[in-house]
Amino acid sequence: MRAGRTRVAATAMLSAVCVLHAASAAAASSAVAAPDLKVGDRWVYHAVDGYRTKMVWDETHEVTAIGPDGITVTVTTKGLARDTTRTEIWSAPGVVRSGAIYESETDRFDPPLIRYQYPMSVGTSWSQRVRNLDKPPDPYGPISYRATVRGQEKVTTPAGTFDALRISYVIQLDDESLAQYPTQCEYTFWYAASVGAAVREQRRSYSTQKGGGTSPRVPGQNAQFTLTSFTRGR
Repeated sequence: MRAGRTRVAATAMLSAVCVLHAASAAAASSAVAAPDLKVGDRWVYHAVDGYRTKMVWDETHEVTAIGPDGITVTVTTKGLARDTTRTEIWSAPGVVRSGAIYESETDRFDPPLIRYQYPMSVGTSWSQRVRNLDKPPDPYGPISYRATVRGQEKVTTPAGTFDALRISYVIQLDDESLAQYPTQCEYTFWYAASVGAAVREQRRSYSTQKGGGTSPRVPGQNAQFTLTSFTRGR
C-alpha cells in the first residue's frame, strides 16, 4: 500500500512539474517582441483632456524616416487652438532619444528613455533616471520613470479589438521650483503587438505646492487617447 501511495505521489509531482514547465513556455512564447517598423506606419488617436472644460483633438504619429541615426516619427495635432507638428527620434522601437514624456514638450533624454522594453510580457518592469539635456543640471534634477506590465486585456477602439498589455507608468518630472514639488504622473497604456503601439492611453498628473501645512494636490492632466486608425507602411 505504501509503495502504491509513493508511486501516486511521484506521478502527481511529475504532472505538476510538467504543468509548470508548460506554463513557463507559454509565457515565454507570448512575450511581445519589438515591432518591425516601416516608413509610412501611421497611428491616429482621438484625444480628450481636462475636467469641466474639455480639450479635444486628433493626433497622428507617422514614421517618416528610418536610417543609421535612428527612427524619425512626426507627430501632428489638429483640433486645438492651432495645429502643431513636432518630431521624435527613436534609437530603436520604444527607445526615445528625443521626444515627449509629458504633454507635447519635446525633450532630449540622456540616457534615451525606454518607453517600451522588449520583449514584454505580464510582469515585465523597468525603471530609469534620465536627464533632459535641454535643461541645466542645477537646479533641475533627473526625471524618475518606472513602468510595470500589469496584465493582458482585450481593448476595443474605433480601430478594432486588440489583445493588449496593460502597462502602468509612475513618473516624476524635473520641474521642481521654489514654490512647487515635482509634477507626479500616473499613466496607463494598453499596448497591442498587432499595431506596435498603444491603442489606448490614460494620463493623469498632479502637483503639490510647497509651504507650511498640508498642501492639497493640484490636478493637471486628465487625458484619454484612443486609437482610431492604423495604417501599415510599405
